[in-house]
Order: sequence, then structure tokens, then C-alpha cells
Amino acid sequence: MGALFGYYAAADDGDAVRAVDREDGQPVGTGYDSLVVKGIDPVVGLLPAEVLVTGRTAGAVTADPRHGHLVGTVGDGEVVTLSLTGSFCDSLARVGPERLGEVARGWSASGVFDAESDLTELTGFLEDLAALAERAAARGHRLYCWISV
Repeated sequence: MGALFGYYAAADDGDAVRAVDREDGQPVGTGYDSLVVKGIDPVVGLLPAEVLVTGRTAGAVTADPRHGHLVGTVGDGEVVTLSLTGSFCDSLARVGPERLGEVARGWSASGVFDAESDLTELTGFLEDLAALAERAAARGHRLYCWISV
């Protein structure tokens, strides 16, 4: 089946853990503003997009303590949740839709995907993620990603 990646907004790290470590029996992420995708992991796969959106170098992004920071796990790691950087969230919330197509083209050409990536799908994902970041910023929330294998 492959891994699923759920990008979502939460108030803080504790709230982010509650999205995945459910005591109410609900599926992971229930009740959180989110989007679920396959094949776009937040650490390696999203890195070129973050570089293009923020203008930071890959080294600066990977040195950021919030980049892929493990926030919580469920069980033996069946589900983990990682943080996205604040600079990426802030930049995504402000990026114009006309810029997202350009970012998708650069991201597609970055070599992080196994095969020729679908530019329309990457642009759509970026549009959805930017909208999520904008809503999160308006509420003072951060972005996270849960991964279910």
C-alpha cells in the first residue's frame, strides 16, 4: 500500500501529538485541518519545495531544529508525527498562487521523485498546502505531518 502522509495544522507540539495518539478511537488526524497524500514525505521529498518557497539553502533548512523534528509516535512507530519549519509555514501562507506553478516546476526537476512527476499534481498539492498554511497562520498554528506506514 505504501506510506500515507497527513499534513495538518495544530496549535503546538502537544496538540500535534493528540492528532495521532488518539484516545477516542478516531482515525489519525480526525478533527484537524489537514490533507493526506502519498509519496511526498516532509523531510526529503518536500525539501526542494521548501528551498524554493523560502529562499533558504538546503543546508539552512536541514539545520533548522523544526525541520523533520520528531514530535510523537504511536505504538512501535506505526504512525509518527514530524514538525515542518516555521519559515516554510510562514512563507507558504504568503506565497501567491502564480508563484506555486513556478515552484512546482523547480521541485519536479529537483530529482527527489523516482519518475517524471506530474506537474499538475505537484501544483495542486502546493496550492492545498499553501491554503492549509494560510489557515494555520490565521489561527497562530504550526504545520505538522503524520506518517502512517
